Order: sequence, then structure tokens, then C-alpha cells
Amino acid sequence: MSWPESPFASPNPHRLYRDRERGKLLGVCAGLADYFGVDVFLVRLGVALGGIFFTMPVVGAYLLAALVLKNKPARVYASREEEDFWRTVATKPDVTIAGLKHKFREMERRLGGMETYVSSKEFELDRAINDLDR
Repeated sequence: MSWPESPFASPNPHRLYRDRERGKLLGVCAGLADYFGVDVFLVRLGVALGGIFFTMPVVGAYLLAALVLKNKPARVYASREEEDFWRTVATKPDVTIAGLKHKFREMERRLGGMETYVSSKEFELDRAINDLDR
């Protein structure tokens, strides 16, 4: 059995990155917008307004984020469905848990139906009829 590198490692690829492709300067605002799921214009507006009133802390935080954050990889998620799932895990974990419970209940219901069919006389009859056709 293989253990993760760290006890805090997570399979969740939803991380805070710098998004150089959508970014204007260093990609920090675009990365923040992508992480929180908001329009990049709103983040840039907030940083600009913050820069007017709190110049040094905002500029310092922006430069620190540009140094610390990794560039966004070319492909973070395997599919759109996976991306939606992990974003929901990060933003609304209760909705994710409810959705997973629903899926597992549906799978359990279907599995119960299959078990009932396989253990029924109808299955034996269908199998016998199929054997006659061969």
C-alpha cells in the first residue's frame, strides 16, 4: 500500500495558482478569480481600489503572491465534470456530500434490483430460455 507524501496531501486539484494566460500583469488576479469562481474584472477592481487606499499592503501582498503561487498547469482537471465536482467540494462541501449520498443511494437501489432479479425464478426461466435458443 502506497502512502501519500504528506498526511495533508489531497487528491483535490482545485488550488490557488497564478493564471498567466488570463492575467494582465503576473496573473495573480486571474488566479484569485478562478479559485473563487468570480469574474476577473471584479478582482482587478478590488485590487485597484485597495491599491488606491492601501497602496503598500496591496502591492506587497500582490508581489508576495506572485512569488509564492505556482503557475497554473496547462491541464488541471481531466474533464469538465471533474472540475465542477472539485470546485463544489471547495465552495459547498455540504452540497457535494448530499450529491454523493444521492448517487450512492441510487447505486444501492439499482444493485438491490439486480440482486433481486438474479435470485428470482424469473432469472432462472430467462436463462433456461436463452440456453434453448443456442
